[in-house]
Amino acid sequence: MNGDTRSHAPRVPGSRLRALFPPAVWLRQYRGAWLRFDLVAGLTLAAYAIPVSLAYATLAGLPPVYGVYCYLVAGPAYALFGSSRQLAIGPTSAISMLVGTTVAGMALGDPARYAEIAALTALVFAAISVAAWLLRLSSLVNFISETILLGFKAGAALTIAMTQLPKLFGVKGGGHHFFERAWILVTQLPDTNIAVLLFGLTAIALLLIGERLLPGRPVALLVVIAAIVALSVTPLAQQGFKTVGVLPAGLPDFGLPSLRLRDVDGVIPLAFACFLLAYIEGVSAARSLAQKNGYEIDARQELLALGAANAAAALGQGYPVAGGLSQSTVNDKAGARTPLALVFASCAIALCLLFLTDLLRNIPDVVLAAIVLVAVKGLINITELRRVHALSRLEFWVAMVAFAGVLFLGILQGVMLAAIVSVLLLIRRAAVPPVAQLGRVPGTRRYADRSRNPDAEDVPGALVVRVEAGLLYFNVGHVREEVRRLAAGRGEGLRLVVWDLSTSPYIDIAGARMLAELAHEFAARGVALRLAEAHAVVRRLVHEESGLDVGATGVRVAVDEVIEGHERGVTKDRPAAPA
Repeated sequence: MNGDTRSHAPRVPGSRLRALFPPAVWLRQYRGAWLRFDLVAGLTLAAYAIPVSLAYATLAGLPPVYGVYCYLVAGPAYALFGSSRQLAIGPTSAISMLVGTTVAGMALGDPARYAEIAALTALVFAAISVAAWLLRLSSLVNFISETILLGFKAGAALTIAMTQLPKLFGVKGGGHHFFERAWILVTQLPDTNIAVLLFGLTAIALLLIGERLLPGRPVALLVVIAAIVALSVTPLAQQGFKTVGVLPAGLPDFGLPSLRLRDVDGVIPLAFACFLLAYIEGVSAARSLAQKNGYEIDARQELLALGAANAAAALGQGYPVAGGLSQSTVNDKAGARTPLALVFASCAIALCLLFLTDLLRNIPDVVLAAIVLVAVKGLINITELRRVHALSRLEFWVAMVAFAGVLFLGILQGVMLAAIVSVLLLIRRAAVPPVAQLGRVPGTRRYADRSRNPDAEDVPGALVVRVEAGLLYFNVGHVREEVRRLAAGRGEGLRLVVWDLSTSPYIDIAGARMLAELAHEFAARGVALRLAEAHAVVRRLVHEESGLDVGATGVRVAVDEVIEGHERGVTKDRPAAPA
């Protein structure tokens, strides 16, 4: 025993350090052959990130270069603490749209204030993420279901697309909500700039073809380069094209936002909404990449890494960032072996900011709009929506509530509605659990739900029930009525009710008292209530609170044992109603 203590004690602090600082693990295991793969992946990610981040920053209502700043600083910060080896951190379409539609009302038309609010949001996001890490709230990801995200993403995709379509048609656009933007766009269609429209449609076609033929390659960069050349050497520039303009050369000025929370209302809800979106999307992407590459991620550690990335974004004049699936897929397909690829990508982006910004000034806005439109198409998953509709009409309509919430209320309110619907759905499922009637599987001693196993046979004179949830104060009323209904359906010949507690891992005092009440009620009709398959903690509480005998001595009584004992007239373990 002492030997075990000596062998484990020295490793505990080190294991905690390695969990807190993942580079301590992957740097020790690093192979020289991986350097080439990480370098190529980093350069590829930078080539992908620059045009995409320019587009997303405009979507967020910020100068295009701010999106590049996000990639520059957030990637290395994530590499220090992230548990994923391929996840790429940067602006995403949904978060950019969330910032763009929310901050505009807070900034009062002041561009400097707008940028400060965006950076402050990232800083508050970081604080929320670190607090969630300290409080071990990584299970928070489970509070918004995939079904709700399905509807939310579809609504966000349409909302984002509607902000970019005016750029595609070469018109001014306007409006604050989806339907207002749609109506304004329709009224402006007669003013469409045909040259801009054809140019944008060509860019979209090239992006889609490149996405299919050259997956994981920086196709967007090639399209941007082609667009710059086209506007620089042809008369197209005279056709009313709007361009990005001159980007400021050099690295961002690092520092905390000058605004404080007391200076602006609404930052905390916005930061929390961004946090929910970023954590759910980031962990989902990280898990899929980890499964593909044969390792596991630490969902709690991702909270700390996301906090570090957003703190870096706030210090570097950025706005909230997340681990997006599209950019992470680019990183993975380019051969990334470790987070060192993010460091190489940041170095490449820094060189571009120092020496190559003049080459980017002729990027047409319509090309950035095309990049966004192609990126958000993946948020609408019609196939999965059809599958959910076929499997569960309830969950499909929940997805549609989230979808409609985004379109009618906006992105921020849509996120909050999705969170509320998720919690209400969880409460509803817990408050109205299914109560199954069990039957004996022919030729066995096993019992199964008769609604899903038509061959299962009733036991003469007996009713076997099972609740697919714990028995808690907010669901005991529903469960009581369901058991009464099933008992009434068996008629006057009923003599025994067996309650299978195997799927009820927890019972509170209200649940124990409900069992005692039913025992009294059934006893008055000459029906015995017996409990079976109870977990140890349930046996103790039920026995102490209600007096019912459920094998409190440690014996877990099986359903078949209870029925056989009753049929033989054995009184041992009889859970009679308490006196």
